[in-house]
Amino acid sequence: MPESIHKDYEVSSEGAVRHWEIPYARLADATPTPTNPAKVLGRVAGSELTGTILTVDATNSVAVVDFTASMVYKFSVRNVLTYAVGAEATWGNINVGDPVYYDVSATMPAGVYLSTSPQDNTGAANPLFGWVVPANDTDTFPKGANGVASTQTDVAVMQRGAGSA
Repeated sequence: MPESIHKDYEVSSEGAVRHWEIPYARLADATPTPTNPAKVLGRVAGSELTGTILTVDATNSVAVVDFTASMVYKFSVRNVLTYAVGAEATWGNINVGDPVYYDVSATMPAGVYLSTSPQDNTGAANPLFGWVVPANDTDTFPKGANGVASTQTDVAVMQRGAGSA
């Protein structure tokens, strides 16, 4: 059989796009909002699946979450690095390449789900959400200041997504 090039296929520039419906009951935030980060509850702290909420279906209590590896979205990121006795202890500026974690600490400001701390305020591991990347050619770094608590609202984060090591 001769080899031929098939013309009836689709190609995505992002690679494999992964959008899945997740029941609200399986999300860390049981009242999901589109454009917010999401964490699917798992058995092992720090290894949970994370992504970005695209849509919600309140009638069926499911959210469509983008788990595509390397997708870039803008988020608010808290610059906390460590916690001590349940409170934020140290802070650092946010720079290109820094890891960003899904953080459910009680000390996080309302509506903020991401921080630069690998552990939450109870000492449990936070799952890696992704890495800081420039949003465009004019994006400036570092964001925030060392030693000063702040929430940066315009941080482009390349999400880790599903299927990445």
